[in-house]
Amino acid sequence: MKLEKQAILNALKTISAPGEGEDMVTSGAVTNVVTFGDEVIVDITIKNPSLQAKKKTEVEIMKAIHAEVHQKAQVKVNVRVDAPEKKQVNEIKGKPIPGIQNIIAVASGKGGVGKSTITANLAVSLQKMGFKVGILDADIYGPSIPIMFDVQDEKPLSVKVDGKQKMKPVESYGVKVLSIGFFTKPDQAVVWRGPMASKALNQMIFDAAWGELDFLLVDLPPGTGDIHLSIVQAMPLTGAVVVSTPQNVALADAKKGVAMFQQESINVPVLGIVENMAWFTPEELPENKYYIFGKEGARNLAEDLDVRLLAQVPLVQSIREAGDVGRPAALQDDTILSEAFETMTRNSVEELVKRNDNLPPTEAVKITTMAGCAAVKK
Repeated sequence: MKLEKQAILNALKTISAPGEGEDMVTSGAVTNVVTFGDEVIVDITIKNPSLQAKKKTEVEIMKAIHAEVHQKAQVKVNVRVDAPEKKQVNEIKGKPIPGIQNIIAVASGKGGVGKSTITANLAVSLQKMGFKVGILDADIYGPSIPIMFDVQDEKPLSVKVDGKQKMKPVESYGVKVLSIGFFTKPDQAVVWRGPMASKALNQMIFDAAWGELDFLLVDLPPGTGDIHLSIVQAMPLTGAVVVSTPQNVALADAKKGVAMFQQESINVPVLGIVENMAWFTPEELPENKYYIFGKEGARNLAEDLDVRLLAQVPLVQSIREAGDVGRPAALQDDTILSEAFETMTRNSVEELVKRNDNLPPTEAVKITTMAGCAAVKK
């Protein structure tokens, strides 16, 4: 018995590959047919990668050949899958926010170094300089910006913008604020997995009526994790400010924070490092400096990493008191703290101008692989 190739092809025209309308021959799924006496080898390519589709294809080909050509034909089917790689894209998709000129992330590798305090006072100092400023409190699990602006009991209102309902940020001291803290009770713990936190951030970013802003400061949670990746995906950050205290344990984490922004896949310019709690100055001895956390550790780190030291902010009692009563210390004039925050803000703006003059706009990171690796769209 000798099987004819054309007879095999005619039989295969009676069936189609799983999920495809045309028959296997017309669609080009059959790539080769070879016959040797009563043996036939069929090479076929399908687009459905499932094991079930592969098995069904083999069975259908065997049935067709046995029914249409010869019931005792020895059939071997080689199935190749040619499915396009499915790219997993994270829930938040990066795009510019209309009306916002610069987006600055304020980060720290370690908790407890005063990152939110720096964010609040940077915002107030920018506002005093005449800029329009907003803060997105992205510290989902420990939001503290509402307390620092004395708006913890406020709730964002709903406004209609271009026919769509959006959240109106709470405003305090001329700074627009949105925080997850507005939507939870003071004693309520936020116990969310990453996707839920990302969804909340997505709403506060894109479902908010920010209006025209020169700066949107993003107060990130400590560390380098899921929220940070969601933020660099969500929007194109203009730059980042990293906060650290002088001691070695904080510097080690701050170094990781800088490295996170500088890695090729994220590529967000680091404007500089702020050394918080640089020294302790008691109120009764304003000229004295006590380096209780170490001396100039962040300055040395900035030099090692070739980034600017934006400021050294002393540890004084009034900064804690100002945060607790919801009146950022930068609102006061002619104090040690106001001078430090003014220096920090001027230096940040200078670095931002250099960054905008010399570098192209940052693009939001896209997650394009099954493993969740970050890749910047060039």
